[in-house]
Parts: sequence; structure tokens; C-alpha cells
Amino acid sequence: MPATKRPKPLYQRGEFRLYRRADRDALEIVWYDDVRKRERSRSAGTTIEGEGRIELDNLYVEKHGGVPHCRTCGQPLKQESERLTVLIANYLETFAPKHAVHPRLGHVLDYLEAKGKNEERADRIDEDWVSEFRTWSAAEPIILSGGKVRAEPRAPATTEGSLLQLAAAMRFGGVDPAFKPMKPAEVARTPMFRSSVEQIAAMFRFCLYPAGPTARTEKERDYRRRERANLLRYLRAAVVTWARPDAIMDIDTRRERRQWHSDAKVLALNPAGRRQTRKRRATIVVARQFAPHLDATTGPYIPVASVKSSWETMAAELKLPGEGEAGMKLIRRSIMTIARKRLGEEHWIQGKMFAGHVPMEISDIYALPDPANLGLAVAVTEEIIDEIEALCPGAYRTFTAEGSNVVTIAGAKR
Repeated sequence: MPATKRPKPLYQRGEFRLYRRADRDALEIVWYDDVRKRERSRSAGTTIEGEGRIELDNLYVEKHGGVPHCRTCGQPLKQESERLTVLIANYLETFAPKHAVHPRLGHVLDYLEAKGKNEERADRIDEDWVSEFRTWSAAEPIILSGGKVRAEPRAPATTEGSLLQLAAAMRFGGVDPAFKPMKPAEVARTPMFRSSVEQIAAMFRFCLYPAGPTARTEKERDYRRRERANLLRYLRAAVVTWARPDAIMDIDTRRERRQWHSDAKVLALNPAGRRQTRKRRATIVVARQFAPHLDATTGPYIPVASVKSSWETMAAELKLPGEGEAGMKLIRRSIMTIARKRLGEEHWIQGKMFAGHVPMEISDIYALPDPANLGLAVAVTEEIIDEIEALCPGAYRTFTAEGSNVVTIAGAKR
């Protein structure tokens, strides 16, 4: 063991760590040998960190398997004869467990298992193979959490998402795919269904005024309200922000996130430090009915990872259409449709800005757009909220179980 504590390694993969030693020119790779029960080391054979990383990676591959890299150029070596399952496993190793790439490639692994093709080599994957996968994928049922089978078939865009990730996994292993995935946008079917203000109010009633055989007593109704509290929060934020589900789930009032600016009533849907993507998140003025809810929040506005299960239960009870027509993005599409009619085409540019559909330009970096210029879009949103509140008292106020009273945020317990 070293006499003094080592500094943080320059690079680490598994048990292998890369260090620069003061008494040596070459970099050093250190690891604990489970067989010999002691720490071992070897020279990386170079003073250049990038080359040292490649040497360490190849040492890791020798022990655990994976993608070997060329010691000269650093590129992954060609692996056309490698099993597809190995290439996929190596690629998945580079992503966090909850990353979306796991279920997408998991669908490919399911296909290999179902068809007895776990020994399939990478050089056998061509357009014919992909065509068979598409046919299988279209017929394969979607299993939801709890073992339920979703009634709607798998969307072609979902299948193409798996193939795009498969192509990426093959390239990661140094194999050029012999097939061309279609872009999901080319096969996606845009949902046409939109909810009315009355139907959106019914969604709020589902949360606030539970009915049915499991909500006969006040105690049962109170339990259902608490069970649906986070769905209610989602609905409130979705109507106010016109935002996509992921942006709504990201709303957080902590100071370091720099999202909620209470004095100005401005909400930045893109938190500090997050890079804007093609699906741009806007900075908006919040409707007056919703601002007190954010002021009353410390931390994440929706304190759970997902409300999808609650949404699906609500969709079933309200008999919303299936086949991808009534997913959680329905509120965004519906509010934008209602607002566009009320704003008029001459003012719809405000709607585009509110929805994040107006891309940033160079001049916007120097002179930031003023959220106050979204006044007409905010006014229309507040008008829609007033109509929802009239149809479902308590939609934007705090509902209390005692006596089924509805009280304003100002008078509610925090």
C-alpha cells in the first residue's frame, strides 16, 4: 500500500485507475488483484493521458470483455464477427441504468431471445434482418408495469427508435451497420384528438371529487384525493405552462435551479445548467392563479418521478381515446389549440413563443427576450383557467377533505 493517500485518478474504469507519478515519466495503471489479494500496477507505456486511457481500456477489456481500441489511433477495432448481444452490452455500459437507451435496446434483446438468435453476429444484420424485426415488433404486445397489456399496438416510431440505438451500438463497436433506420419523425403519426375545456375540467374533477365504488365514503374519497394529488399538480402545471411532460416534471423552486422568479412571476422551464435541446423549453410569465402554488412549494413541484400510472387510470375512467391519442402530452396540444383560436393568427407568434416553438437567434443571446411580451398568451391562459375553475371548483385552489370545503391558497395550511 502507498505510504500516502493517492490523489484522484486521471481516469478510472472498473477497478483500473490511471495515475501520474511524480517519480516516473510514464503514467501508471493501478488495480486490486482479487486472486493475489493485493494491489498491482503496471506502466501505461506513455506520458500522454489520452494514450494512457486507451491502454487502461484495453486492460479492462482483457479482463471483462468489451470493445478493444487501437493503441495507435484510439479508434474502436472492427468487430463484425462479434455477437450482437456483446456489442449491445458494451454500448449499454456507457449509459446510466435509467437512460432511455436501455428499454430501446432491451426490445432488440427481447427479439433475439424470442427468435433464438442470441448468437447472431454483427455482420448478419442487414435490411432483411431489420424487416423481420419490424414485423415482430409491430405484433409484440406492450407490457405495462404490473403485467398489464396495453391495448394500443406499438407505434412504428418506437420500433425505429430501437433500430436507431442498435445502429449506434454497432458503430460504437466499430461496425458499420448494413441497414438504414428510418427517422421516428418519418413514421410518427401525429395525434389528432384534442380535449375541450369541459373535458379538461373533468380531469380535475377526477382528482378532486372521486366517484365510483372505491370512493363511497368521505374517508375513501379523501384517500383517492391524496392518491391523485400529484396528478392534480401535473394538470395545474400543464394547463398553465403549455409544456411537455418532461419539462413539467422538472419544475423546481430551489434557488440553485433558477427557475421560479416569484417577484416577476416568471418561470424558466429550462433549469440552470441544462442545455437547451431541439425541444426548446420556454421562459414564461405564470398565470395569476398558479403563482401561489409555486410560492408555496419548496423543491420539486411534483415530488414523484412519474404520474403516468395515475394518468392512465384517469384516461380509462374518462374514456379518453386510445392508440396514442390521449397520452400525457394531450394537455399541451389541447390548450394550444384552444388558445390559438382565441388569440387569432395575428397574435399566434406569442403562442409559439409560449410553447417554446420559436428558436433562439444570435440577437436573443445579447438582448434576452422579455417574458412580459407574452401578455396576450398569459391572458388567454388565465381565461381558460377561470372557465375550468367554474366547472370544477377547487381546480386551482386547495381542496380540503373536512366538509368538502374549498379554500384559497392564502388560507390553506402549508
